[in-house]
Amino acid sequence: PPRSTLFPYTTLFRSLGVHYSSDDNTKEWHLHGSKSGLIRFAKKLEWFARNQNRALSEHVHLGPHSYLTLTTWPEPRLDDRGIWGQPDDFDRLADIFVGVLDSSSPRQTHCIREQFASSAQYILVLHIESESFDPASLDPQLAG
Repeated sequence: PPRSTLFPYTTLFRSLGVHYSSDDNTKEWHLHGSKSGLIRFAKKLEWFARNQNRALSEHVHLGPHSYLTLTTWPEPRLDDRGIWGQPDDFDRLADIFVGVLDSSSPRQTHCIREQFASSAQYILVLHIESESFDPASLDPQLAG
């Protein structure tokens, strides 16, 4: 897109707190963010748990590209579309994030899968960055 239209992209990644991408070959979602950015993402999980009406398949798209979704579903799962579950599952995932981040330092990675959904197809890979990390800096549409 033209550079004049990129401001919304940077704003959305920054407000989300993380940059995300998926790798269908390795079946991984990569979330890059500082501790505070990843905590902001955890709060988004809590927000979804409290503000959705629990109807099956209710969902929200996250970030500027809308690839990652949070979706209401009878059981927790991680797949190529995103994160699925009941409100309690989203709260539990937020707690997992906080627990991981409590003992993390920049340049560490942590994988979340079985702790959230034992039969998950995908893994959430948290990449802990420094507090000065700008999530928009990883967006290939903003490069150059």
